Amino acid sequence: MASKSVFVVAIDFGTAYSGYCFSLASGTDQIRQVYWGSEHGLKTPKTPTCILFNQKQEFRKFGYDAVMKYKSLPSCEADNWYFFQNFKMKLYNPKVSSGMELEASNGKTLPALIVFSESLRYLKEHALATIQEASFQTVCDQEEITWVITVPAIWSAAARQFMRLAAKEAGLISDMISEKLIIALEPEAASLWCKQLPLEGFMADSSDKKKFEDSPGIQYVVVDCGGGTIDITVHEIQENHYLKELHKAAGGGWGGNRVDENFTHFLKEIFDDGVWDEYVKSHPTELQHMMYNFSLQKCSASREAVYIHCYYNLTRVAECKKDISHFFKKVKGAVWCDGTIMVTYEKMKSFFDYSIKNIICTLREILDKPKMAKVQYILLVGGFASSVILRDAISQAFSKKYHILCPVEAQVAIAKGAVLFGVNPHIVASRVSALTYGIAVARKFDFAIHDYRKQRVSKADGYIYCTGLFQKLVGVEESVNINEAAHYNYHPIEPDQTEACFSFYCTEKRDAQYVDEEGMEHLGSCIVPMPDTKLGRNRQLKLDIKFGLTEFKATCTDVTSKQSRAVIIDFLAV
Repeated sequence: MASKSVFVVAIDFGTAYSGYCFSLASGTDQIRQVYWGSEHGLKTPKTPTCILFNQKQEFRKFGYDAVMKYKSLPSCEADNWYFFQNFKMKLYNPKVSSGMELEASNGKTLPALIVFSESLRYLKEHALATIQEASFQTVCDQEEITWVITVPAIWSAAARQFMRLAAKEAGLISDMISEKLIIALEPEAASLWCKQLPLEGFMADSSDKKKFEDSPGIQYVVVDCGGGTIDITVHEIQENHYLKELHKAAGGGWGGNRVDENFTHFLKEIFDDGVWDEYVKSHPTELQHMMYNFSLQKCSASREAVYIHCYYNLTRVAECKKDISHFFKKVKGAVWCDGTIMVTYEKMKSFFDYSIKNIICTLREILDKPKMAKVQYILLVGGFASSVILRDAISQAFSKKYHILCPVEAQVAIAKGAVLFGVNPHIVASRVSALTYGIAVARKFDFAIHDYRKQRVSKADGYIYCTGLFQKLVGVEESVNINEAAHYNYHPIEPDQTEACFSFYCTEKRDAQYVDEEGMEHLGSCIVPMPDTKLGRNRQLKLDIKFGLTEFKATCTDVTSKQSRAVIIDFLAV
């Protein structure tokens, strides 16, 4: 962490809900939490990740304010505005680029960078105002803040870099290599928060005051249950309270939003005859209200039927076809109940099947590995973890062998843990590499092993070399120490070249010979200047890479000119 920081602000930028926590950088015994929605009669630790732009594409509202404003717009006006929700999921995507577009709820598009950066700008300004108020400081210098933004561990390097770019556009940092922004992995942040909780800080029948971190060697799985993604990681507590990752990050797009989608499909089944399609098209703001109410109900702690208010326009559109009760005659699991749709508990559980099946299957796959034999705990965090249906299913599958715990404030575990990470980023001591990473190199051609199609001849002196070779830097499932840099030496191929291009690749395979093999993915590249050509091929380039960080950090030194520079690997221009 940059030494001059007075405050650490952690932004938990979620698919469904976002929020932030902050503390003084000098100590985390008082992490301040912010509550949202008071002007709408609510009090929640996070606000919906929804953003609204007007017809001129100007930012207007974020969070509850955006939802309420959009709902209050007459339909004819709403059609010209831009309302975005669940847009974070677009970064869980193999093709993330800085120029990608996002589709608003009415089909209109805006550049993704504008949507993300304006969201972060709003959260930044809200945080600065809160800190100013809390600390009685008339001015809070931005240089005094270290920002932490949380991202899913299963995201690609390009998606993480996109968030850094959006943070730069939003004014959190002034340049892309600023140390004033730390990217934190969501399940790791949650793990940091959970490890310093006494067991009674969990929903569990235990009065044991001992904390996790007081038991070196203890191993546990963290399941971060978000709206978009489920993120799973496995940690062991070290002697010094630091964390060692035992298994590469796993998970997928099986979060709480899948439950909402299944509910929507069910409504479409009930209101057939084109009724549902017409309602979705003609009354998007009312539909938004209905889905919002459902999303609150799905995380309820009761094991009972759910009552969903059926809004005026849905009733009206349906009754143009037939009496509304007739739509429910062939339906199992739902009953028309005097202006509400009563969904049985069994039917409600069925909406969770896809998410639960994938979570349980992935957990089994991880826990069945011999290396995981000492794991004792499964910790459930994230807003979706507050759902009793989800918790019951995981308990049923694993409680015979593991203790299943869920913090009382499952939704804020990530933001609070991210503050701890911002104060001490080295607290996660090692990570397991999710992929094999390497670099494209050229070497003297060996006729015995190299592919003749990759043979090249130097114009300068006829030197024959092989191009496009893959040099492995770190292997899949290899444990990488975060605080150690790996050192590599390279030489130019052409005696007169004035720059070197480093191209980084990854693969799920343990090793590879060439960078164009099947399954090889080009991650990004960077150019390093080598202005002094006097020594020809005898010039040396030193590359130092820290792999275990949440982002690649590389430094390249041209030994001849003794010029050293931080290398930005551009994952977005691929």
